[in-house]
Amino acid sequence: MNGLAGRVAVVTGGSRGMGRGIALALARAGADCAVTYRANAAAAHDAVDEIKRLGRKTLAVPLDLRDPGCVPPTIERIGAVFGRLDILVANAAATAFRPMVEQKPHNVEQTLAITVRSFIAAVQAAVPLMRGGGRIVAISGIDSHQAMRGHGVLGAAKAAVESLVRALALELGPQGITVNGVSPGVVDTDSSRLYVERGLGVRYEDAVARLVTATPVRRLGTAEDVASLVMFLASDAAGFITGQTIVIDGGLSIVSPMERLAEPSRLG
Repeated sequence: MNGLAGRVAVVTGGSRGMGRGIALALARAGADCAVTYRANAAAAHDAVDEIKRLGRKTLAVPLDLRDPGCVPPTIERIGAVFGRLDILVANAAATAFRPMVEQKPHNVEQTLAITVRSFIAAVQAAVPLMRGGGRIVAISGIDSHQAMRGHGVLGAAKAAVESLVRALALELGPQGITVNGVSPGVVDTDSSRLYVERGLGVRYEDAVARLVTATPVRRLGTAEDVASLVMFLASDAAGFITGQTIVIDGGLSIVSPMERLAEPSRLG
């Protein structure tokens, strides 16, 4: 596939997990791709090596999104190296996973800085580099519209990002720039395992079995599923889609609580 040949992308938090999967998918589709990381330089350079093996130009750039002021010079550096920017994927997120009544002011501020303020700063810096149009994709999550223990602040931040997606789509559409969100459901990652086992106190394998039974497509999502959707939204084929946040969860969120009461044997 080379549907993105000649394009330049940047993926925040692209050194591991879903971010890495997205960066590799964009590279396989033909895009040169820069990845940003905060602390794990080894993982970032490993991702870059894999992108190079795909024959694409790439760059690993340290970026601490807790300080949104660092974002514009980082985006400008990427633009200077590649000469342009066509695709911005805002993937990085972090928070203190604790009850709302236990959140400290600096925890709240850091979550909003990483997820909301840095997204705005990245868009403001990227748009001047998107000459002739571009694609902006923000990674959201089910905590933006469904309550999850320990996710109160991050869910609120993700909901704010989804609102920004709509506002930016309206403003940037005349410049040929589309803006969309992707909201993954339960994806089989190390982060999901950590949340289930430490956050909920449930054995991961047991949780997976229950979730798979309740999910219409009868499996968990993968990083590759999410990356494929991002790749589509970054392509010319998605040029008439903007201002949307697309839920990718195998249909789990459309299943009613009553349906989930059915015996597993009836669910197939």
